[in-house]
Amino acid sequence: MNLTEIRKIEHLDICLREAVETGDPLFEDVRLVHQSLPETDLEKVDTSCEFLGKKLDLPLMIAAITGGCEEAGRINEALAQVAEKKGLAFGVGSQRAMIEKPELTQTFSVRSVAPSVLLLGNIGITALKEVSPERVAQAVEAIEADGLCVHINPAQEIFQNEGDDDFSGCVDALARLCAAVRFPVVAKEVGNGISREAAELLKGTGVRAIDVGGLGGTSWTLIDSLRSGKDSSRYREWGIPTAAAILEAKGASLPVIATGGLRNGLDMAKAIALGADLCGIALPFLRVLAKDGIPGVEKYVDGLERDFRHAMFLTGCKNVEKLKNKSVILGAGLKEWVDQRNLDG
Repeated sequence: MNLTEIRKIEHLDICLREAVETGDPLFEDVRLVHQSLPETDLEKVDTSCEFLGKKLDLPLMIAAITGGCEEAGRINEALAQVAEKKGLAFGVGSQRAMIEKPELTQTFSVRSVAPSVLLLGNIGITALKEVSPERVAQAVEAIEADGLCVHINPAQEIFQNEGDDDFSGCVDALARLCAAVRFPVVAKEVGNGISREAAELLKGTGVRAIDVGGLGGTSWTLIDSLRSGKDSSRYREWGIPTAAAILEAKGASLPVIATGGLRNGLDMAKAIALGADLCGIALPFLRVLAKDGIPGVEKYVDGLERDFRHAMFLTGCKNVEKLKNKSVILGAGLKEWVDQRNLDG
């Protein structure tokens, strides 16, 4: 077992037994405007969408959780089955482990149980300076993924014993990858948010979408400080809250994925109304699976869909595109962020 495998096992253990969510995603600072005459039938509300060329029944991705150890393989297979059944997108965790040790490929391979899902692979941006675009493409093709998330995690890396905190040259490395591969590349933060400036840089590299990975959900800074013993207390709420990060990133005019502290269907509706095209949730899926198995995960998805449908109905939105064009009312904290950053809220 190599160090990467050990790290994956430790990450799973910490996520299942420790309080690892920090910060406020600021969704409480977003209010949707009630429409008392929705002029639609609740049952006919269309929650489907298209993302990166594939149709989804709900604008939701089971976001990157794990891969690279035996338990990770069981988790990915179980959650991918749910994604297939419910018409969701699915993301695997960092494939660095299988690049280092090809026999771990099976822990990321879910096509046998999820033949039609939008499947996204994953690799860290610093790895792109060491791993050739051709080798990255091979890893994506090995699991028959439709695209690749490149995760960006400087805050996590500095609190990881084995972390790589040299982020120089990453923009160029990402641009080389995007130019060399035929599948879509998604830039993904992991819990500290994407700024408008970063979004513009990412657009210039050729990425096809941005996952804002904002503050307010799982804190990988905290997770890796628990592993390393490094004091991250001053940085546990460092970053851009998810609601603000959506407004920051959408200025780049690329599709936006909202992850970071979304925990229910109303959060999803707020994220879409702010400008997101797709929502991502990770930690709750892991914990529900551990507690209640696949039936529990399916029930959780049904609850997300129900609440999202209700929000669409109560705002008079017959489809997701109409929800994207709905105005929102911003609370004081988010409004202050928008004003000081000169964003279009």
